[in-house]
Amino acid sequence: MEGKEEDVRLGANKFPERQPIGTAAQVPEDSKDYHDSPPAPLFDPSELGSWSFYRAGIAEFMATFLFLYITVLTVMGVVKSPTKCSTVGIQGIAWAFGGMIFALVYCTAGISGGHINPAVTFGLFLARKLSLTRAVYYMIMQCLGAICGAGVVKGFQKNIYESNGGGANSVNPGYTKGDGLGAEIVGTFILVYTVFSATDAKRSARDSHVPAYELFYEIMQILAPLPIGFAVFLVHLATIPITGTGINPARSLGAAIIYNKSHAWNDHWIFWGGPFIGAALAAMYHQIVIRAIPFKNKDYY
Repeated sequence: MEGKEEDVRLGANKFPERQPIGTAAQVPEDSKDYHDSPPAPLFDPSELGSWSFYRAGIAEFMATFLFLYITVLTVMGVVKSPTKCSTVGIQGIAWAFGGMIFALVYCTAGISGGHINPAVTFGLFLARKLSLTRAVYYMIMQCLGAICGAGVVKGFQKNIYESNGGGANSVNPGYTKGDGLGAEIVGTFILVYTVFSATDAKRSARDSHVPAYELFYEIMQILAPLPIGFAVFLVHLATIPITGTGINPARSLGAAIIYNKSHAWNDHWIFWGGPFIGAALAAMYHQIVIRAIPFKNKDYY
């Protein structure tokens, strides 16, 4: 009995009754094998004198231009056909959007971060991943790229473009504006949450413990944009019948400006409000609930 009592006493001293809970129980900062980037300043005037700042904006412009060019051309090819059996159909449209995001994020991630979407930029800004200066600049360049991309499609086939809706988003018959707004909020939430998860520093550190990490890391660097593109593909499959799928205000704005008919503007607010609300919810969920960053870093806000 005396031996057991000694074991209990030693155990009680080694493992005190009041254990830390929640974020207090997490791994100490100095023992982590990853480090979160410090929050970006709200305004950073020094960026304006850096070539990399303007290069990143040009990359966003070009990526959004190519995105609209390929995707709107695909939409025109489907809607102009009297029978969908002779076209790629809704699945093909979804693949065009998702595949282009996969390719373009891979091409531009190392230059601008590969946002290609004002909603993604807005979500990352709320998470303090980039400054307000850069966020506004990116959004302007994305919208300009989208306008030019849709404009080139119209230039190639003006009659087909104007007679088939121009790829502009609207709430389809049989659905209410509330349905459309909800679809845009949830769809953008899925996209932006996937962006946060795919680019999470903690995930990269955890993957570094995989055997043969060097090879694994090379593969993951190539495939990192894949879940983002796949999320875009799945959201399009689900919401094309409802709104034609926006989840990208630049994409909706570019098509609306070039098409420029009442059909394109009636519900246009949905394709800004929905994505921005969805992006904000995704940023809050990932940063506050999943990562608990504001609780770990008191200087975060």
